[in-house]
Amino acid sequence: MFDVLSRGFKNATLALQGKAQLTEETLQPALREVRASLLQADVDLEVVKDFLARVKDRSLGAIVPIKVAGQSMRLTPQDWFVKACHDELVELMGPVDTSLDLDGNPAVILMVGLQGSGKTTTAGKLAKKLSSEGRKPLLVAADVYRPAAVDQLQVLGRKLGVPVFHVAGMPPVQLALQSVAHARNTGRDVVIVDTAGRLAIDETLMKEVADIKAATKPRNVLFVVDAMIGQDAVRTAKAFDERLDFTGFVLTKLDGDARGGAALSIKAVTGKPVKLLGQGEALDRLEEFRPEGLAQRILGMGDVVGLVQDFEKHVDQKQAETDAHKMLAGDFTYDDFVRQMNTIRRMGPLRDILSKMPLIGGMLDQIPEEALDDAELDRTMAIISSMTRQERTHPGVLDASRMQRIARGSGRELADVEGLHERFVQSRTMMKGLGSMMGDPRRMQQMMGGLGLPGLPSLPGFGGSAPSKPKMSVDDKIARRRKQREQKKARKRNR
Repeated sequence: MFDVLSRGFKNATLALQGKAQLTEETLQPALREVRASLLQADVDLEVVKDFLARVKDRSLGAIVPIKVAGQSMRLTPQDWFVKACHDELVELMGPVDTSLDLDGNPAVILMVGLQGSGKTTTAGKLAKKLSSEGRKPLLVAADVYRPAAVDQLQVLGRKLGVPVFHVAGMPPVQLALQSVAHARNTGRDVVIVDTAGRLAIDETLMKEVADIKAATKPRNVLFVVDAMIGQDAVRTAKAFDERLDFTGFVLTKLDGDARGGAALSIKAVTGKPVKLLGQGEALDRLEEFRPEGLAQRILGMGDVVGLVQDFEKHVDQKQAETDAHKMLAGDFTYDDFVRQMNTIRRMGPLRDILSKMPLIGGMLDQIPEEALDDAELDRTMAIISSMTRQERTHPGVLDASRMQRIARGSGRELADVEGLHERFVQSRTMMKGLGSMMGDPRRMQQMMGGLGLPGLPSLPGFGGSAPSKPKMSVDDKIARRRKQREQKKARKRNR
């Protein structure tokens, strides 16, 4: 997601390396890198020109402070350039307005867009989101043209436990109108109408969706747009907006596009806000749009707020506390590992999760592709599934004979099983050492908070639940390091 943009901004900061100050001359190479990446990512040309002018003005028009928060901390020209880019990215995509008008009896949400943009899946995701907020949605299958469109929505409805309204043979406008009356009579307070998609701007179907809007009087008209179609997304959006005056966008398939330029262009060109972001097929992969988080991820700064929100939805805090203590005692098992793997998979693609982590998000291009391959998790799970209960709970019993049997059972090479077990044992040893160093797992959690990390799942290399305080002061960090040095000296004396 946004790989092209991230590389461009990274190259821009590298172009400023070693520069003593920001001037017209020193800025030019950096701005060229940004310009190239924006255009390659399919950002609208006029938006690119305006963005670069603003970044230049912001970079040159301010005095770089040499002290921050009372500490002697000199900011480099690179730091100031990154800040200028971040602020302008946020302004370009904002101001944020993710609200949906749910007043009415019932409130009506009209989903419109091109065929293949993900409208039906997004309708299901939105129904799940509203259900989790205490609403009672009704899905309406008004796409009577695409083969299996009605079946697809009905399957989603059954998964979610949300009713789907459809009458075979009824014209879409009448169908949508009757769905509103049906919702009112059955106590459903939100109606989500999935309209027919279009392969292109089609006058007949455009008139149909305009008639549906006139008949149902929706308070929300959401244009669902596939981020992978680049600048075409912006042109199509303008045509739909002229006809329907929609209230906002839902950007889909951001996880499948390395460019993502539509996310930067669409608000600037149309003036309509991005409401939601959809990623993947999972029905819980719909999140409110946050320009700050998106800007931070593009610049490789991570997105702690977004990461914490993901954790709150998927992590059991009590279980995470227990796992954290087991980890730092070096007692976690393969069963614990599997449980955390399943948590990670529910949160989304591994690359997407890591991109939200501070420090790590900016180094994804240095991590081998195979390490970020979600299919590798499947292969790992296959190996663990081939272990006996005793082997999963007492990893120490694994020997050469057992590993050969596990390799045969999982369809993997013996070296794969040996490599997994070696890394597992190393992780246990490392975490036990960290636990001994910190003395108390809660101290470890506080240290993670000081590093700007939320509580992470108890995978090898990560800690457990959310930290009790959001940030560790500079004095606390100095005191912690002094104590670590004293403990190290004491261990040497005891030897």
